[in-house]
Amino acid sequence: MEAKELEAKLKGLSGSLKTEFQSIRGSRPSPIMVEDIEVDCYGQRMPIKALGSISIVLPREIDINVWDREAVSAVAKAVESSNLKVVANVEGNLIRINLPSLTDERKKEFEKVIRKITEETKIRVRGMRDEINREIKMSEEGGALSEDVAFRKKEEVQKIVDRANKEIDDLLEGKIKDILS
Repeated sequence: MEAKELEAKLKGLSGSLKTEFQSIRGSRPSPIMVEDIEVDCYGQRMPIKALGSISIVLPREIDINVWDREAVSAVAKAVESSNLKVVANVEGNLIRINLPSLTDERKKEFEKVIRKITEETKIRVRGMRDEINREIKMSEEGGALSEDVAFRKKEEVQKIVDRANKEIDDLLEGKIKDILS
């Protein structure tokens, strides 16, 4: 794996971390919180985003406008049985979800969850770094790389990993601020 390839994979990791963080509730609602909730509808499981449009009404409301009146009760049931622990208020084709203010206990719970997700991501980053370093070492031992070139490549890999870890830490701090505010 080359340095550019590593950089691209690490960007992907931080991008997926950012998306995962958006699905975790903060102080403000986000459509991502409900869009992938699976609904048993039409004899199959479908995400809410395939059944209606999702909009945000600030400060703490999510509205789901279900396109087919037949699916409204299934969507409302799926939302209520999700891990959001909310009540879905149905008005015709519109489902309103009022998100209560987060309690201190719930904020701490969410903080633990995002710290765990962040650590798992960092472990994957370290695994990629170690894999590349093994490849560099094998190339060095095989005579394909000189000791100096191998050292520079390892240094370059470490710089890329350090940048990725900083970006991951910045995402973590931003999400913690969002939850605690």
